[in-house]
Amino acid sequence: MTTFENFEKLDIRAGEIIEAEIFSEVRKPALKLKIDFGEKIGIKKSSAQITELYKPDELIGKQILGVVNFPSRQIAGFMSEVLVLGIYSENGVVLIRPDFKVKNGDKLG
Repeated sequence: MTTFENFEKLDIRAGEIIEAEIFSEVRKPALKLKIDFGEKIGIKKSSAQITELYKPDELIGKQILGVVNFPSRQIAGFMSEVLVLGIYSENGVVLIRPDFKVKNGDKLG
């Protein structure tokens, strides 16, 4: 079991997807994303295995939630800087998104 203090260590922010493309160099289908997390954090890159339910052009302009304080991970020559949050459903990963437009960089609290 984890503690509330451990949860508070996660820096989860809202960001807007500004670019999305097929990540063809990986074994499991994925997308390369560029996400704008606002002035303080800036634009970050992420690799996300969300191809079952999302097409790249449909994601542009959508806000998502991402963990911005995990270490970067290199995935097939691409540096993934944030973890995009989603729910594993029987149809594929469903992105966690705000119901209403929020400021890029706003923190989950």
